[in-house]
Amino acid sequence: MHVLKNLMVPMRDGVRLATDVYLPDATNSPLPVIIERTPYNKSMPSRSEKRLDGHHLGREEMAAAFATEGFVTVFQDCRGRYESEGEFVKYINEGEDGYDTLAWLVEQPWCNGRVGSMGLSYAAHTQLAMACLNPPGLCTMVLDSGGFANAFQCGIRQGGAFELKQATWAYKQAKESPAANTDLQLRASLEQEDIHEWFANMPWQAGHSPLRHAPEYEDYLLDQWRRGNYDAYWKQLGICADHYRARIPDIPVLHMSSWYDAYVSSTLENFNAFIRHGNAPQRLIMGPWLHGDRNVTHSGDAEFGVNSAFDGHVEEDWLSCRLQWFKNHLLQSTATLPSLQQVQVFIMGGGSGSRNESQRIDHGGEWLSATQWPLPGSQQMTLHFYADGVLRDEAPTNSSSQTYLADPLNPVPTIGGALTSGAPVFAGGAYDQRETARFFGAQGDNRPLSDRPDVLSFSTEPLAADLVVAGSIEFELWVETDGLDTDFTAKLVDVYPPSIDYPEGFAMNITDGIIRARYRNSWSAPSPTVPGQCFKVSIHPFATCNRFKEGHRLRIDIASSNFPRFDVNPNSGEPEGQAANKRIARNTVHMSSEKPSRVIMTVLRT
Repeated sequence: MHVLKNLMVPMRDGVRLATDVYLPDATNSPLPVIIERTPYNKSMPSRSEKRLDGHHLGREEMAAAFATEGFVTVFQDCRGRYESEGEFVKYINEGEDGYDTLAWLVEQPWCNGRVGSMGLSYAAHTQLAMACLNPPGLCTMVLDSGGFANAFQCGIRQGGAFELKQATWAYKQAKESPAANTDLQLRASLEQEDIHEWFANMPWQAGHSPLRHAPEYEDYLLDQWRRGNYDAYWKQLGICADHYRARIPDIPVLHMSSWYDAYVSSTLENFNAFIRHGNAPQRLIMGPWLHGDRNVTHSGDAEFGVNSAFDGHVEEDWLSCRLQWFKNHLLQSTATLPSLQQVQVFIMGGGSGSRNESQRIDHGGEWLSATQWPLPGSQQMTLHFYADGVLRDEAPTNSSSQTYLADPLNPVPTIGGALTSGAPVFAGGAYDQRETARFFGAQGDNRPLSDRPDVLSFSTEPLAADLVVAGSIEFELWVETDGLDTDFTAKLVDVYPPSIDYPEGFAMNITDGIIRARYRNSWSAPSPTVPGQCFKVSIHPFATCNRFKEGHRLRIDIASSNFPRFDVNPNSGEPEGQAANKRIARNTVHMSSEKPSRVIMTVLRT
């Protein structure tokens, strides 16, 4: 290859973005281009480019593989990152910068006017952002674990609450910013901050946070934290593709994510939105992995088996998968194309439940191929909450309730989940729901989370047959609070019966969600709760795909916090990101035929 390093591509405002171009040797005609725009250093290997055999692919190695098939490969540092000029404001400039970059690309003598894009996480966000402007040359995308359908509901906020992975991400990336790399004292000041101590003292304020040394990172983080209402800010380019669907080109897209990733709902919404708005082929792959860990066969303490890896089971490997995709949709290959919609999802569960050599539970699972999502044969199943803690098919005939105290100074700790970028404070995945010392904020006594007085648990009887929950889930709760605001959380749990390896059973988190009560009626016009007044809230966790085996129990845990995954509600009705007057809230869940607290799940009966 012939490599052009650090070409400075001008944007519309004069800022120049550093761009590396890998050109195949001995070519006399223009070629199609594959581009990745990243904030994580275009010169370094992506953390996700690891094959099952352990080999970590570098940028040049990837570009060489693409060059062999007749592609030019381009890697670019996002604005304000590494070798690129300008100020970094997370997400907001990626649409216009991507458009301007493609407008430059198609004018180059080595480009034939056909461009495909790829990338994981933020590098998926950059793709969908530029697609919202229908940039010149864009013919196909590979959206890997990212691409905001609507960041207000997945990625920055969720159910009105703020996703604190944004805080850990900002702190980590501030330490890798151009300013920190040129000012050793600045970097040292950031390194000396105790991020765990800062998480124990939230919310943060301007000048009173671990990011005070890097104002551009502190500014955007606190701005997003305080913007609780769904207004024009959340509809802007870069964080809300839903607002731009009519402008996004009708092109083939490969969508990939995983059940313990932070972008489950964005990925599924994007897949179905491209189908609704166009006719181009779409492909969906959903594994059981953590964010970008497609060849790691466990998530947290759950092992899914060797067949859960991408390499050798979905395709030969991830690089060859993308090569074939781009050959099909950029080279206009005469090869037989796949069907219009391809869906491959991993159904978690069905394993032995024994403990393996790595001290993880054998949860197991299998791949399923289909032509649509939700899967063919899906149906709705409703389970109602009862005050005796049992989930039943029919609604209760008698009125009852359960009450607990939600203390913002003692929030329910996050024990895994579908999340990313929480290191070093918290981590995603599937875990036995116990307060062990490895989880931030946990008591460390190994007691079940369901034993806490601020957690309500509802379970089925042991299942008489396998039950596959595969698709969307909605929790409808009739509640009241004595505060001016509060949160309600709901978690779906797969409860293993006691065994030799797990004498007390194993309560494995499957998916969870949250709702901030002030947004119960409107995302754009929040209203305080009225003490003593009963009202309904709906919680929409990420979709999932899990087999609850015969003999297991399906459990739902209700609480009012999930920290540090989400910021903690002070229960005082204060503005978002402000919590000077934290108070304990007395929260009640009602259960009756008139006020049926329940869960509605998409299932496949086996």
